[in-house]
Amino acid sequence: MRKFLNEVKTLAKEQDGVVSFEYVIVAACIVGAVGLAFGVGGTGPISSALSSAISTIAAKVALAVA
Repeated sequence: MRKFLNEVKTLAKEQDGVVSFEYVIVAACIVGAVGLAFGVGGTGPISSALSSAISTIAAKVALAVA
């Protein structure tokens, strides 16, 4: 763990490292946002909306074909 913390401190001191470190922070935020949006096991609001939309479309297609 100490080695990891030293590496993080080194990244923060270097100019190139700062940019890389910022990308890591942005990537972590994006992963967190996607996780919140889709939810664990596909139970988030976006997943529910997509599932509902697909069900509606499937029902209308089945009704049009019948």
